[in-house]
Amino acid sequence: MTSRKRDNAKSLVANILIWAVLIVSCILVVIPLAFMVTASFMRAIDVMKMPYRWIPNPVHAQNFFRAIAGNDNTYIYLRNIANSLIVAITVTVTTILLGSLTGFGLAKYRFKGRNIAFMAIMATMMIPFETIMVPLYMVVMNLRMQNTYAGLIIPFLVNAFAIFQMRQYIITFPEEVLDAARIDGASEFSIFRRIVFPNCAPAIATLAVLTFRQQWDNLLWPLLVAQSEKMKTIPAYIVRFAAEKYSDEGVMMAVAVIASIPIFILFFCLSKYFVGGSSVYSAGKE
Repeated sequence: MTSRKRDNAKSLVANILIWAVLIVSCILVVIPLAFMVTASFMRAIDVMKMPYRWIPNPVHAQNFFRAIAGNDNTYIYLRNIANSLIVAITVTVTTILLGSLTGFGLAKYRFKGRNIAFMAIMATMMIPFETIMVPLYMVVMNLRMQNTYAGLIIPFLVNAFAIFQMRQYIITFPEEVLDAARIDGASEFSIFRRIVFPNCAPAIATLAVLTFRQQWDNLLWPLLVAQSEKMKTIPAYIVRFAAEKYSDEGVMMAVAVIASIPIFILFFCLSKYFVGGSSVYSAGKE
């Protein structure tokens, strides 16, 4: 009994520590978000007051109208939102399609050099984007793709992580199902389109959220390629807005809230599949 009580006490202490860590982590994540939302409804003078009042009084909803209009009342933010949506959605769709096709080929087809090709693709994940940024920018300039959607989208049509993720998920797909489809006369592309791809929802949702967020938050490349105000994306707009002389802290928070809405919508719509997609990180067996 003494040993059992000791084990129960250790289990209780471990559970308490785990919950304490989870609660503290949750608080650390939620506090900045709560500050951003509450500050977006405050006047600039109220945002800077200490101690900080978490409940806006009075509610200053005009911040959102000023955020959309901009300090110069050009409403360029709406165009920048559209640019970010076009780039993020296009890159997400192409990444999912090309990544799943490549992952399917590497996972289910045996050919000479398959492992070498996969390792070469994985090796590109070790190369920082900053090392290829200048050569890539020169290519974009020579192809006259500066200030175009092509210049913002084409360099990110597919990435090594997408191929890795889809391969790891598809490699666990039963071979018997694919063989049965081949016996029924289905083509390889039909097998992928009708059987494999629809059953990869968790991996696809995970990849969609990660890719969309990456492109939505991408700042460095649009700063290089998009020189005109009409082609800038949301991160570039936020940088310009924050750098202006008469920036209003409440309006800046409103700009950030508006920029965060699509990410939250996408995550909550795909959260069920996103959580289930954690299995893509398992090693998988050849």
